[in-house]
Amino acid sequence: CDLLNHVPALPPDRAARCVRCGHVLFRNPANCVEKTLALSFSALILWVVANVFPFLSFGMPGNLIETNLVSGVVSLFEQGQTILSVVVLMTSIVAPALQITGLIYVLAPLNRGFRLPQSKRVMRWLGHLKPWSMMEVFMLGILVSMVKLGGMADVIPGVALWAFCCLIVVLSWALSTLEPHVIWEQLDDATEVGTNA
Repeated sequence: CDLLNHVPALPPDRAARCVRCGHVLFRNPANCVEKTLALSFSALILWVVANVFPFLSFGMPGNLIETNLVSGVVSLFEQGQTILSVVVLMTSIVAPALQITGLIYVLAPLNRGFRLPQSKRVMRWLGHLKPWSMMEVFMLGILVSMVKLGGMADVIPGVALWAFCCLIVVLSWALSTLEPHVIWEQLDDATEVGTNA
């Protein structure tokens, strides 16, 4: 409604609403940094498992082929699907990795009351990266492929597939618990490493 509101410091688990229309301006969830940081470390572990272990095994008994996320990208590239391989690489491997490391880079020091150099820039980039993390779309493609291949060969889900499914949930949960307004306020109040303030 374009009304300018003056919002005082909020106690934990409270929300600021517009005095005219009642829209929530921002929230101050309790332990926002700690919750998001814990979920980010969980997402990091799941990301490593999803990229290291076999994703799918398919073929006939005695002749199973194991694949992982990276081998899928390489296979697309070798088949001449360069643009598709780059899109899959960026949306299912690189963007989630950057989001996770960015969250840990900003929140781990902030949890101790200080900030690392360039933390504010990293926080801005996290907002730009969010639309590029499309693991859910990739997962839907995998499920469709599994259904289509199921009639022709045995398809065995690997550990990485389950880790990837959990990663989608955990990373989405981490991003939903992140309250940017609270993080920006804490970044302003925190002492940057390497300064005398």
